[in-house]
Amino acid sequence: PSAALTLLCGSAAAVVVWKWLGKRQIQKKMEEARRTRDEGVKKMAKAVQQFREQQVSSVQKDAILSLPLLELTGRLQEGSLSPKTVLYTYVEKALEVTQQTNCLRHFIPECEEQLQEIQRQREKGLLYGIPVSIKDHIGHKGHLSTCGLVQCLGALVQEDSVLVKVLKRQGAIPFAMTNVPQSLFNYDCSNPIFGQTLNPFNHQKSPGGSSGGEGALIAGGGSILGIGSDIGGSIRLPSSFCGLCGLKPTAERLSVWNTHLLNVDVCSRPTPVPCTLGPMARDVDSLALCMKALLCQDMFQLDPTVPPIPFNEEVYSSSAPLRVGYYDTDGYFPLPPCMRRVVWETKGALQAAGHQLVPFSPPRIHYVMTELFLKTFFADGGRAWLDVFTGDIVDPSLKSQVNSCKIPGLGKKLLALILKPLQFLLLLKLKNVATISTCRSVKEMWNHHHQIEAYRTEFIARWRELRLDVVLCPVLGPAFTMGYPGKLLTAISSTMLYNVLNFPAGVVPVSMVTEADEEELKLYQGWCDDPWDRTLKQAVAGAVGLPVAVQCVALPWQEELCLRLMKEVETLSREK
Repeated sequence: PSAALTLLCGSAAAVVVWKWLGKRQIQKKMEEARRTRDEGVKKMAKAVQQFREQQVSSVQKDAILSLPLLELTGRLQEGSLSPKTVLYTYVEKALEVTQQTNCLRHFIPECEEQLQEIQRQREKGLLYGIPVSIKDHIGHKGHLSTCGLVQCLGALVQEDSVLVKVLKRQGAIPFAMTNVPQSLFNYDCSNPIFGQTLNPFNHQKSPGGSSGGEGALIAGGGSILGIGSDIGGSIRLPSSFCGLCGLKPTAERLSVWNTHLLNVDVCSRPTPVPCTLGPMARDVDSLALCMKALLCQDMFQLDPTVPPIPFNEEVYSSSAPLRVGYYDTDGYFPLPPCMRRVVWETKGALQAAGHQLVPFSPPRIHYVMTELFLKTFFADGGRAWLDVFTGDIVDPSLKSQVNSCKIPGLGKKLLALILKPLQFLLLLKLKNVATISTCRSVKEMWNHHHQIEAYRTEFIARWRELRLDVVLCPVLGPAFTMGYPGKLLTAISSTMLYNVLNFPAGVVPVSMVTEADEEELKLYQGWCDDPWDRTLKQAVAGAVGLPVAVQCVALPWQEELCLRLMKEVETLSREK
């Protein structure tokens, strides 16, 4: 017995030591990644200091930072501003913003080489001399694509993504890569390697995610144009939380080649709910210019899977009245009063401007959220997602979701059985990753794909019946208090719907949270004052002065029409 006890104790001790060594190894990798980032920041700060000693007053710096993108491109094209002055002005501002919000994952030192390269280009591209920030997982040669995961800290990207190549050919200067939540599957912005990104308007609030680093950097004034990605709202939610304009195009309108999702190339993972890249900026004209620049022959030649459809300026610039469908709730997750208020105000403004507004009700959102969207990502019960955390420390904001996925199959079935009657009473909001039914065979997976196509057909038929051009609807917001996005995965129904449908959708800030909104929030009960409604109420409390946005939607491949509505909404809100 004593020998057995000794062996048992020895084995237990060995396990403890092995686990400790494993964690120490992870810590070393994370410390090294942070050290590399900090060294890069110091080098860029030194380069900025050297440039400042030569020229540029603080007055000129402020003037450059205040220029809208269209004006800045004009000044660069005519030569009254130099690309070098603009680049270092934005690098300096980005240093300041990341110090306050921790939004940068890494500066791109090769931006200085690109500065020389654009001088050699025969023609000045549409984005000549414009500094551009890009999200962590968009491939840039010689840099990591981490997705906030330790396992991705080893291999450097060998080639620029198609999107980065096209940006460079159009004269843009990619200068910074921005922070993301661990695994990208979260609409907060925190990972164990590079930490939590803060909202520049209120450091107690989240910037949104997964393009949260982009949201914080642009909103803080440290970038004039950024590229994010969206698979459930990851461009639109940070845009809503940070008061920016953001566009999720139809998937495949822009190339995703050499863009990584959980350390696997997006193109190697065909999915019925695809990832799409899109621009984020301070105004709608900036998004339109970016799309115009990207939808060029270089894009179509470098990635032949992208349909060769150039930007349609005529549609974007049209002043013809629009027939606009609208709704202020999708019937699944009731949004705070301020988000519904701005839909009605915008509807009134559009009507007064001569557009035709038609009530519209998106069909069966409970079914879409649970059976189509979440089932796409957790068809295997979350096993593939759990694998990415192997040899990693799970970020606190993801722990509840990770623990739900770890429940054994039989436990999940029993949980689903127990919760089924409650799900009906609580409008299915109890459906979380623990209770989603999996696809148990290839036939079931094919059927799942068919169900998504059938729903798209049903949705388009309803759209056509009402002869709609575009739709105006709410988006989740205002910015959540830190830590709450991880508790409310299902609150993203407002954005997720248009990923399932693969429709272009954009977000425009139109107002701010008022004292009256905050008072009305105190009376908010959602559908039935259940734990989810109460959690949402806590998440958005204390948001007076923060941005409030609406969402604009068009049919697939109609990005220009979506941007046209966004521009109209932006113009009317500014007039107000």
